[in-house]
Amino acid sequence: MMKMKTQVKIVAVLGLALIAGLSSCKKDEDLVDTPQPTYNEPEVITTMTLTFVDDAGVQPNVTATFRDPDGDGGLGADIFDTIRLQNNTVYSCTITLLNETVTPAEDMTTEVLAEAAEHLFCLSPAGADINIVRTDSDGTYEIGQTSQWTVGAVGNGTTLITLKHQPGGIKDGTCAPGETDIEVNFVTEVQ
Repeated sequence: MMKMKTQVKIVAVLGLALIAGLSSCKKDEDLVDTPQPTYNEPEVITTMTLTFVDDAGVQPNVTATFRDPDGDGGLGADIFDTIRLQNNTVYSCTITLLNETVTPAEDMTTEVLAEAAEHLFCLSPAGADINIVRTDSDGTYEIGQTSQWTVGAVGNGTTLITLKHQPGGIKDGTCAPGETDIEVNFVTEVQ
């Protein structure tokens, strides 16, 4: 009789262990089948070049570049141009981005435009008489890789250009959500 009770207890313990093992296997399978969120790292951008073309075709083209070839936290910029524009002129502006921490340099403009629904250029003049309007779109919201700059009276100021990375459907047409990929505050002169 004693032997029978011991065998029943052993069978009961083994049964519980088997059930616990099967349920833990099920949980592991559930974890494998559950899609995990993906994280898209912000782009590495070392160089930003702005190219301005006079819409009337009268003024010469203007280029302004910020270049920090060793990236954030290194030695600092080796090129940091001033934006110099002619008063009472309308310019079309195109922004080009590079990652020069790799060889050959990587054209990051292409990647930003391929992920246009996750990127927004914020263009903020201060002090200078300039009105900026983004002229491109991802189909829902503006991007700002191309823009129109209407330049008014002579004067000086700055233009803050920020590329926001807004993944996962958080892009809402404003500069509030997301992480900053690059931010450059150009001294701006209207001549």
